[in-house]
Amino acid sequence: MTAQLETDIQHDFRQAMASVATPVSVVTTTWDDEHYGATVSAFSSLSMDPPMVLVSLDRRSALLTAIRSAGRFGLNILAVSQASTALQFASSRGVGKFDGVVWRPDAGLPRLDGALSWLACDLVELVQGGDHVIALGAVASVETGEGFPLTYHRRIFGTHLAL
Repeated sequence: MTAQLETDIQHDFRQAMASVATPVSVVTTTWDDEHYGATVSAFSSLSMDPPMVLVSLDRRSALLTAIRSAGRFGLNILAVSQASTALQFASSRGVGKFDGVVWRPDAGLPRLDGALSWLACDLVELVQGGDHVIALGAVASVETGEGFPLTYHRRIFGTHLAL
């Protein structure tokens, strides 16, 4: 495959993925007394018995390194009112991601206040997938709230409303 063809396929793939509405969450962990977090839209339930989720993380991210070391991660499924939180955890690199964000420790992990749902997960396995790594997590605890989820569709934040 030529380099140009690969670029065209990547562009078309990016466009196709933008047409899929996805939930937005912030994955967090604590390792060596430091807190890490990143916005992700690629996560999903994996299993009901036992309860498991999968999260796709950039293989170069400090968050992935911290999760690998800590063996645990939190999944903060964001509410529609948390678009600014999603942007903060998506755009900033390294330090300062938690600046101005209200959070508290829960099961030893950073839990963001106002999140629609919270899952504390134990890392089960890391699976290689191109430029990302899929973290498989066993759900150790979960809490849900009321409200609408923050979604991302065609590069715009919004929410899901039933027809």
